[in-house]
Amino acid sequence: MKTKLVTMEAIKEAGEIIRARELVAFPTETVYGLGADAMNSEAAAKIYAAKGRPSDNPLIVHIADMEQVDMVAKEVPEAARKIMEAFWPGPLTVILNKKECVPDGTTGGLKTVAVRMPSHPGAQALIRESGRVIAAPSANTSGRPSPTTAQHVLEDMDGKIPMILDGGPVGIGIESTIVDMTGEVPMILRPGYITKAMLESVVGTVQVDPAVSGKQMPEHVVAKAPGMKYRHYAPKGQLTLVEGDPEKVVDKINQMALEKEKEGYRVGIIGTDETIGRYHAGICRSIGSRKDPDSVAANLYSILRECDALELDYMYSESFFEQGLGNAIMNRMLKAAGYHLITV
Repeated sequence: MKTKLVTMEAIKEAGEIIRARELVAFPTETVYGLGADAMNSEAAAKIYAAKGRPSDNPLIVHIADMEQVDMVAKEVPEAARKIMEAFWPGPLTVILNKKECVPDGTTGGLKTVAVRMPSHPGAQALIRESGRVIAAPSANTSGRPSPTTAQHVLEDMDGKIPMILDGGPVGIGIESTIVDMTGEVPMILRPGYITKAMLESVVGTVQVDPAVSGKQMPEHVVAKAPGMKYRHYAPKGQLTLVEGDPEKVVDKINQMALEKEKEGYRVGIIGTDETIGRYHAGICRSIGSRKDPDSVAANLYSILRECDALELDYMYSESFFEQGLGNAIMNRMLKAAGYHLITV
C-alpha cells in the first residue's frame, strides 16, 4: 500500500476513505490520530492491525457535534453533560455506558465507550466530511512515542494506511484527559491537559484511579481507557528518570551518563532550559522550561523520537512537577521509562 501524505485540502478524499472503511491519520489538538469508522468493526480491526495494538485496549470515539454523543452512549449523566459543556470541544475524553450498536471491536470488548470532541478544525472537518463518528487512537506503532507531526506518523505508518492529513505540528502534545463517568464519583483514568482541579471546579469531587497515580507498573489492570495497561510512549533505548533534590539530580545524571559513555554506549540527557548547560556527557536536549509546563508537554514526544533517530542506547531525564499538567507529563514519562525511576 502506498501512503499519501497530503494537506488538509484533501479533506473530501479523506472523508471518502473513512466511508470506505479504511484508515486516515489526522491532526488533533493533542496528538495525531489514526481514524476509522467507529461504528464498523471491520474498520476498527484495521486500526489495531496497523498499530500492532492489543485488542483489549479500547479506542476513543471522536465526534464533531454534541448530539453525536447520543449515537454511542446509552445514557449521559448530568455530571457528564456539565463537564462536556465546560471542556468540549477540547482535550477531554468521557467514558459512558455504550449502546449496543457500538461494536466491541471499538471498545476493546467493554460495555463502555470513550468519547471526545476535538477542538482542532482539521479533526472536526474530517468527522463532518466523512459523515461518521471516528474511532482514533494515536497514529503510531503501539508502544512508541505518540506522533505530534505528520512526519512522525509517516515514520510509523508508511505503507500501512492510505492517507495522512498534514495539519502541521499539534498544540498540546500529550493525549487527552480521560474521565470515567459511569460510577458515582468521576474517576480520572488518564491525566492530561484538563486537570483534576479543573474538573472539580465543575462537578465537585473527582478521584484518580490508583492504576495511573503510582510510580510502579500496575498489575492485573482491566484497560478501561487507552494507556492504562501497557508500556507506552517508549523510545527504543532505555530511559531512566531521576527525582529528588535538583542539585543531586543533575550530579546523578552526569555520573550515570558518563559511566555509560565510557562503556561505549550512545547516551542522551533530557534536561530543562534551567539546567541543560550543567550537563557534561552524552547528547543533551532541553525539553522546555520548568516555568512553562505547556512547553514540556509540547516537546515530550518529539524529544523521545529524536532519541530514537540518534540511536541512543541510554537516556537519563529529570523528573517533573507532579501537580496540574505535571501529573500528565510524569504519567507519560514513567510509562516511556518502563517505570525506571531513581530517587536521590
